[in-house]
Amino acid sequence: MSVASTDQAGQVKAEVTTIAILGAGAWGSALASLAAIGGHHVRLWSRRSEQTLGEAIAGAQIVVSAVSMRGVSDTVLRLQTVALSKNAILVSATKGLDPATRRTPAQIWQTEFPQHPVVVLSGPNLSEEIRQGLPTATVVASQNMAAAEQVQAAFASDRFRVYTNTDPIGTELGGTLKNVIAIAAGVCDGLHLGINARSALITRSLAEVIRIGTHLGAQPETFFGLSGLGDLMATCSSPLSRNYRVGYGLAQGKSLEQVLEELQSTAEGVSTSNVLIDLAKREGIPVPVSWQVYQVLNGKTTPQKALAALMDRDLKAEIDLF
Repeated sequence: MSVASTDQAGQVKAEVTTIAILGAGAWGSALASLAAIGGHHVRLWSRRSEQTLGEAIAGAQIVVSAVSMRGVSDTVLRLQTVALSKNAILVSATKGLDPATRRTPAQIWQTEFPQHPVVVLSGPNLSEEIRQGLPTATVVASQNMAAAEQVQAAFASDRFRVYTNTDPIGTELGGTLKNVIAIAAGVCDGLHLGINARSALITRSLAEVIRIGTHLGAQPETFFGLSGLGDLMATCSSPLSRNYRVGYGLAQGKSLEQVLEELQSTAEGVSTSNVLIDLAKREGIPVPVSWQVYQVLNGKTTPQKALAALMDRDLKAEIDLF
């Protein structure tokens, strides 16, 4: 049930909504804290919760999936066994590509729950900064604008500015593909190549992300927004980013297994790179930066050789971005 509320000045605020967040990791917990700012009824669920999934989603108008990519399919199956509210909006806050189908999380949710609107939430949202109460912005995208606007109202606050977008695939791919690029940026900084090199890498990588995204049906302008360039800048520039730390560690000579063990958490860019390269080969999409990341992650080249390979590519006009 949604209940309208007013602030101290008597102005009407967003309706109080019951929001179930699936996934109690750093990202899910951050989203729960943001939803709670608006006075909403927030239920945070994980497989280790005492509360059952059915209890967590009972009567929820908004159900947010903040699980890792590898947990999406299992969560979908679990949700199909419980009573989801008839008008519930499903929000996908996961960034990745499914290894079996090469689909995005939102595409999986929409396929399995065709009667429910699906909204993608993505942006420059480092969970640790959100935990510290620092301000940021994000995008909620859907082909169902009424659903996107409801999610926008539910999460918006003075520390979390929420924009809407009608390009869910572009919004989702921006947040997914930048994880691969963040590994490259970490390598760049781990090799101490300087700000010039990192800036050049991010800029050319943005062209690569746009090339992939538009080939898969996204709108190019989406990648210049918060879920594209914004997320790319945040993830490629901060040691708070797990994917950045993967690249940085590899550049220091550590093995991928050692880096991941030190992280003690998921770095989605590692698995995404494998799926992306498979997809790029099948679709004939040039992905030079992502290809070198894939090579490094799979032990087929070194960070130093990957850099040399990128620098030795054929010369071309910058205008030939896409």
